[in-house]
Amino acid sequence: MKIHTDSGDFKNITNPVVTVGTFDGIHRGHLSVISRLTEIATVLNGESVVITFSPHPRQVLLGDNSYKVLCTFSEKKDLLGKAGVDHLVVLPFTVEFAALSFGDFVRQVLVDKLHAKAMVIGYDHHFGNKREGNFDKLKPLAAKYGVELYQVLPEEVEKTAVSSTNIRKALLSVKMKEANAWLGYEYSLEGKVITGNMIGRKLDYHTANIQPDDDAKLIPARGVYAVTIVHEGFEYRGMLNIGIRPTINDKEETIEVHILDFNKEIYGHDLKVVFHEYVREEKRFDHLEALKAQLDDDKIAVIKIFEERRVLKP
Repeated sequence: MKIHTDSGDFKNITNPVVTVGTFDGIHRGHLSVISRLTEIATVLNGESVVITFSPHPRQVLLGDNSYKVLCTFSEKKDLLGKAGVDHLVVLPFTVEFAALSFGDFVRQVLVDKLHAKAMVIGYDHHFGNKREGNFDKLKPLAAKYGVELYQVLPEEVEKTAVSSTNIRKALLSVKMKEANAWLGYEYSLEGKVITGNMIGRKLDYHTANIQPDDDAKLIPARGVYAVTIVHEGFEYRGMLNIGIRPTINDKEETIEVHILDFNKEIYGHDLKVVFHEYVREEKRFDHLEALKAQLDDDKIAVIKIFEERRVLKP
């Protein structure tokens, strides 16, 4: 997949078949659009093009720097590449760009610069100034410029439309199974192991404190999770806690994981954490012995989750 950061760099794209959106999460709904995109590109002897924006429009329009994304640019790039997209166009999203009407966007970007042959959009997609552009309003413009227009119906899981908003809400309300079902893959984050306060060593539960690579990445709700840790190409079972560790009166939120059957020193190493299931909420204990007993129970629960996953695999 070729990545373009300059909207004028489109000279060598043959019969571009285009879709436009933020594509946060690259979830099952997005993948349905992309599947149709690549299918049409094949029929038209063309190339598939995904146009997205950086930073996220909400961060610009609302000045909301606290807004977190479901996938980093690196993750988005990897997922789109795996989905078979030929070209990823990343347009800088600014206040000036946001003021562009959907009609001007179609003419200036899709027609004049990209020379789009066809366009594919999701059932509820809106774009342009004040989100005025939609499928119905695109129809006359597409006909005017000779662009074939296609709409993809909603993707549903258990009668719920898949959306980035629903996935974000699920991750923040400990509904990890639902979030993963809507994503079509298991939520993950990547980061570097940093030095902690070494409390885990006193409890015979060595932990790796993880500093996420991207501050804009959404961190799931506080609590304990069954996770897989990927380190140097190898996968390990783990139990991870997100929270402020109230038993030791900590105030800063941390992400720390105990990796089962693992005893290497990995400070400064890169890890990937893949979330499987929520185990329990974060609790405060009166003393470290009680915390140790709870960690023993958590380990049993996590091992059981992995055993059930192994049995259920096809």
